[in-house]
Amino acid sequence: MNVIITPTMVGQVVISGLLAGALYSMVALGLALIFGVMRVINIAHGTILMLGAYTTFWLFHLLGLNPYVSLLISMPLLFLLGMLLQRTMVSRVVDAPELSSLLLTFGISIALVNLARLAFTADLRSVEFITGSFLVGPFALSKSRVISFAFAVAITLFAFWFLQKTKLGKAIRATSQSAETAMVCGINVGRIHLYSFGIASALASAGGSLVAVMVAIQPQMGDVYTFKSFLVIVLGGAGNYPGALLGGMLLGLVEQLSALFLTTQLSEAVAYVLLVLVLLLRPTGLLGGRAT
Repeated sequence: MNVIITPTMVGQVVISGLLAGALYSMVALGLALIFGVMRVINIAHGTILMLGAYTTFWLFHLLGLNPYVSLLISMPLLFLLGMLLQRTMVSRVVDAPELSSLLLTFGISIALVNLARLAFTADLRSVEFITGSFLVGPFALSKSRVISFAFAVAITLFAFWFLQKTKLGKAIRATSQSAETAMVCGINVGRIHLYSFGIASALASAGGSLVAVMVAIQPQMGDVYTFKSFLVIVLGGAGNYPGALLGGMLLGLVEQLSALFLTTQLSEAVAYVLLVLVLLLRPTGLLGGRAT
């Protein structure tokens, strides 16, 4: 049965793509920050997102805390966990070949996922807080996705402001450009690595808290977000912070439009095809690598 695609349908999926893209951008910004500053490939990034989602879930179900207010707890908690992981393990592979960091963070991810499975079981859980949609002309916009979009945009804009305007943010950008030059200028590079990993973990945690309101969560949910974050930074440019914003929006649009124009099976493969094409045609990403 052929489905007639109308302009309203296209507009609906474009809006949905932008709503999803903002979340992808925020999460991927953390991954870009880690790679840009430390040249570490963090496979555990999505796992941190999963822990943020569970933090919000338990705060909501045990204490009745508003899931969006729980960001004020989940982000600092995962910031501290990120710094702990960096100080105890990740710091040991900062100057090692990138394969070493990949294997280490893969091991961290497996360990955290299995601990989560033991603690929380593999059952699907959800935060049923906001349902329904906003009607804007002919478009129906999911309330939870619109609110999550607003929080993701706000957090991302704050992160960019922080990197551009604060003393610590400027030190992070300087270290990303050249750790050796930063050290000559008196910047404590080891401390910058510590804070950068913590900030990236907080961004991933924020993504988990926002996702928990929209979809069911389980211990292995982070895998898909790790892949999408890698795809985003490949699209925008590895270590390129504005590129993470562009890549996230582009991925969200491609996902939604491909689901509209292709079959479900083919739409799932579009992201992989896009990844291969970018790697072949523009390996440095659309905006190039390591621009801050």
